[in-house]
Amino acid sequence: MRAECLNYAANRNLNVYVRSMNRNPSVYVTLISIALMLSVSACSEADTKVSERSCSSAKSTPINITGGKAILGSDNFYPEERPRREALVENFNLDRTEVTNDMFAKFVEATGYVTDAERDQPGFGMPGAAVFAGPSAENPSGWTFVENAYWRAPEGPQSDIKGRGNYPVVQVSLRDAKTYAKWAGRRLPNEAEWEFAARAGSDTTYIWGEEKSPGGQEQANTWQGAFPIQNDVKDGFASRAPVGCFSANDFGLYDMIGNVWEWTDTTYRDSQGEAIHVIKGGSFLCAANYCARYRASARQPQEAGFATNHIGFRTAGDIEE
Repeated sequence: MRAECLNYAANRNLNVYVRSMNRNPSVYVTLISIALMLSVSACSEADTKVSERSCSSAKSTPINITGGKAILGSDNFYPEERPRREALVENFNLDRTEVTNDMFAKFVEATGYVTDAERDQPGFGMPGAAVFAGPSAENPSGWTFVENAYWRAPEGPQSDIKGRGNYPVVQVSLRDAKTYAKWAGRRLPNEAEWEFAARAGSDTTYIWGEEKSPGGQEQANTWQGAFPIQNDVKDGFASRAPVGCFSANDFGLYDMIGNVWEWTDTTYRDSQGEAIHVIKGGSFLCAANYCARYRASARQPQEAGFATNHIGFRTAGDIEE
């Protein structure tokens, strides 16, 4: 386990991120308590910044992508990204944005589909999902299992998605994402397709260049500050953002980096239990001291059947030759 990261717990009964930093827990809890006051002011500032940002109203129509030689992985960051390699990607298309709440609602209304989070969860015996609700002295990680959290109530029964139709849908499992894609006559992208599309021909550390925040301008919805104790909200968003609030990449795709992680149809590794799949792109919770996975080459494992409030998806399709 990497010293600077928080990783998923393998034990389904835990279902929260575990801390792998070798620090004194009592010191960390003290830091959490001090920083909570700072976090409150940062969130208040975020409300102002959100209204100042203009978000694209672009519909999530598929973008045709001409395949070719793809650069995958990196030798400069986390071990699971290695080695840097090349692969051939066929022509395909990819949604311009992440699937939104409005898009998923149409699917549910048409099919009566019930998501995995609405079913009893193994190890809990009740419906629900993982929610990042912020740290406290009692729960420094900020992650908890919330009963009855699901896509219409992503933070739990006290939350809803009213007025957030253009936000990415979350609290969806891999099965949920695949079922939606099949209904739409599409599929999920594999990891190579996703990374090829995200890079859009670039070969830089970040898909927009070598600096994370060129000229002090944030290029994606991530976490600025010391996770999880202080979010400076320099990007304007303390949590998820509507799709299309940051510049599209050179292929015309929005939010390939940040906002929410995205499911791929690639298995992370063989598992005797529940399948583990690759998620890509990072989320609003990615920070320099946390995982720094706001890069195209970054990848992370995720239990296929477990939903969280920072994972969504977009769909892909084949192009007839």
